[in-house]
Amino acid sequence: MTETKMKPLAEQMEIIRRGAVEILVESELEERLAQAIASGRPLRVKTGFDPTAPDLHLGHTVLIQKMKQFQDLGHQVLFLIGDFTGMIGDPTGKNETRKALTREQVAINAATYRDQIFKILDPRRTQIVFNSSWMEKMNAADLIGLAAQYTVARMLERDDFHKRFSMQQPISIHEFLYPLVQGYDSVALEADVELGGTDQKFNLLVGRELQKGYGQKPQSILTMPLLEGLDGVNKMSKSLQNYIGITEPPKEIYGKVMSISDILMLRYYELLSDVGVVELQKIRAGVEGDPLGRHPMESKKALAREMVARFHGKEAATEAEADFILQFKKKEIPEDIPEVASPATDAVWICRLLTEIGLTRSNGEARRLVQQGGVKIDGCRVESDEHTVEPRGSVVIQAGKRKFVRVVFAS
Repeated sequence: MTETKMKPLAEQMEIIRRGAVEILVESELEERLAQAIASGRPLRVKTGFDPTAPDLHLGHTVLIQKMKQFQDLGHQVLFLIGDFTGMIGDPTGKNETRKALTREQVAINAATYRDQIFKILDPRRTQIVFNSSWMEKMNAADLIGLAAQYTVARMLERDDFHKRFSMQQPISIHEFLYPLVQGYDSVALEADVELGGTDQKFNLLVGRELQKGYGQKPQSILTMPLLEGLDGVNKMSKSLQNYIGITEPPKEIYGKVMSISDILMLRYYELLSDVGVVELQKIRAGVEGDPLGRHPMESKKALAREMVARFHGKEAATEAEADFILQFKKKEIPEDIPEVASPATDAVWICRLLTEIGLTRSNGEARRLVQQGGVKIDGCRVESDEHTVEPRGSVVIQAGKRKFVRVVFAS
């Protein structure tokens, strides 16, 4: 492993705090970092991923990006593939028992994960581990001993279990094992730090308690937010079709990044980008209208290039940008256009939308403009005055030859 000189404590904490929702317990983490700096012993930073789907999207990479930051600070990351827990099924956020994966499904998905994560992480400072390697060695007595570490009452404190119990919905006994096994992973790996999404906080705290029970110093916990998808509202998800997959073609990744709102762009920069604090401040200032800040359109292009380059290389990023600019020129859509937020959550009538965003003075005027062929959405002519617009992400609406507005849908 290549040794990296560790940065001072204050500088490490500034980087670690970036984008984080919560650090438990921050004073403990500072103590661990100070000891690591003094001794030269890197911290063991664990993050677990259940291989529930074959491909990762940008939402998954929020935690991987934080892992990379720990690597850059000189620490060792443990990328845990939950091939054993994947066969249990994570009950987090579920109102019914989750269907477990087969061993074959887990193996296929796990192999894909291994190929994808090294587009972000440094292989020299990454240890890939599978929790089946210790869980399958447990006998019945060991498992009963693990189960004895936690009470049913404590399990029912977990929000999803509590709701299901209150609503008299079934909870299978094996679902109680999931947080116990995830927590035991920290014992097996002697983790100093565990990263997870805010929805995993209960499980991460179980890890702390189990480490105490097994005579280990309890791990520090860092939770990261769940990344909003292209709609700027819901968690990025393939089922909601609001995702950016890291294996998607370069042009798709670039175009999807360019479609997000300026506010959401800031969120993506903070959680996904390698840009430093000073550059991030310039980007934020530009979005807030400060003339000394960086122009939002240039910032968005830079983010799109960075994401494409990360997963496909710099040459692909350059080509994707050139294609995007060409497409906009063909559609005669200017790059710098005003942005308007719309609260619509259901499909909205185009004439009403045109009036609401100020492109027409009335629905009647809007209807006439559509009938005359004077309205386009993302460069495509609206053919019917009964057309409705789905409230996902953002769209560029053109009225006449020179009026353009980017509509960003949000709740």
